[in-house]
Amino acid sequence: MHRLVIDSGVYIDWLNARRHEDILFGPGNVKYLSAVVLMELRAGAFSTPDRRLVQRLETTFHRAGRILAPTSAIFAQTGDVLRRLQSERGYNIKGGHSIVNDVLIALSARSIGAIVATQNARDFRAIQTIRSFPLKLVSA
Repeated sequence: MHRLVIDSGVYIDWLNARRHEDILFGPGNVKYLSAVVLMELRAGAFSTPDRRLVQRLETTFHRAGRILAPTSAIFAQTGDVLRRLQSERGYNIKGGHSIVNDVLIALSARSIGAIVATQNARDFRAIQTIRSFPLKLVSA
């Protein structure tokens, strides 16, 4: 069995169109909810039904003890990775926070030996060039 951290885009596809149920509910992986993904999902849940779904998701993972929050060491490592993404890969982190969140997700998953399941190949592959971690790409 593998540990799996699922990126917010996969959850959003499931919430909006019931896609990727095999990844979210299939056997063979122990799923963890990144606290960063939870933040992103809460920020985008504008309707009452969406907020209820996100709350149920959070409650389920909380009861299982599988909410993965970045530690202070991960925040420090994230700063190092972000500096290198800017200097080596031309990223501009001043205008958007998405890459910051992605690095936090990737490094948190790495800290527990988990695979990141995402649709965002570009950013997560760039992060991999600086800090290796297992990645599962999901079709958009």
